[in-house]
Amino acid sequence: MDHILIVDDDPNIRDLLREYLQGMGYGVSVATGSTQMKQIINTSRVDLVVLDLMLDGEDGLDVARDLRRRNTVPIIMLSARGGLLDRILGLEMGADDYLPKPFDPRELLAKIKTVLRRTRNTPAGRPTDAAAHINFAGWRLDTGMKQILSPEGVVVTLGGSDYRTLRTLLDSPNRPLSRDFLLEEVFGKERTPLDRAIDVCISRLRQHLKDTAREAALIRTVRNEGYMLTASVTYES
Repeated sequence: MDHILIVDDDPNIRDLLREYLQGMGYGVSVATGSTQMKQIINTSRVDLVVLDLMLDGEDGLDVARDLRRRNTVPIIMLSARGGLLDRILGLEMGADDYLPKPFDPRELLAKIKTVLRRTRNTPAGRPTDAAAHINFAGWRLDTGMKQILSPEGVVVTLGGSDYRTLRTLLDSPNRPLSRDFLLEEVFGKERTPLDRAIDVCISRLRQHLKDTAREAALIRTVRNEGYMLTASVTYES
């Protein structure tokens, strides 16, 4: 049974979602803020966090950023502010998906199923599927821990969407991959003109990989095509 953690300071939403998701066969815990959230995560297995951005006395983006530094658990953000900027900020903090309030619980359920499926499965037949470690440009990706080790020995934990973006780039080194293809591989949906999810993931990966010069060398932007990882890749089982 998958365990969903609802972090929201509105008791009506907490009770509604707990009852609905339990009725759909999920285990559900609830928290009113980051303190309770950390206690639950530290004492039990949590498969996905549904996090409200408008917590009482707390900034949900800061809570998400802190959680992402410590844990790779998938995050779906909820917010009454449904604008594009808020969605982009949520993705930049490491969220796997975003849902504006008000919403239908059935829509949240669909997103939960999609995110859980996405974070657990990768298409078969890829060269990286059987690799425990992937080496590129002096970096080393631990596919089990979803961490990268820098040439200087610094460990960086990747969020779910960042990890899947890097894995997709590593599958096809030195080959341009379109934004549409990356979006479908990473998020399982078609790109829309306002959807910057992949661009956000690429920007965050470049920061992790210290590839932030104006002309990025490791993850290159290929004009009118998309993005390309320019490195030799080796695999270790």
